[in-house]
Amino acid sequence: MVNIATNMSTPSQTDQIAERVDRLLLRYAEVQRTNALLATQLQELTHERDSLKTRLNAARLRVDALLESLPESNANPKDAP
Repeated sequence: MVNIATNMSTPSQTDQIAERVDRLLLRYAEVQRTNALLATQLQELTHERDSLKTRLNAARLRVDALLESLPESNANPKDAP
């Protein structure tokens, strides 16, 4: 009976492998969820970046238009009499 008690207290190799597989499956599911969240964040940040680039280009165009509208005499104050 000692052998039976010893065998019942220590998990068999199959049980150990099954436990490891279960843990791996849980980790895999966690990694999949994390990956999905990261993909969503990447998509949101890419959209935000593109929006900021568009706004930056529009602002540059407005600044360039303002600079073009300035009189030439203000561009070179050293040449003014």
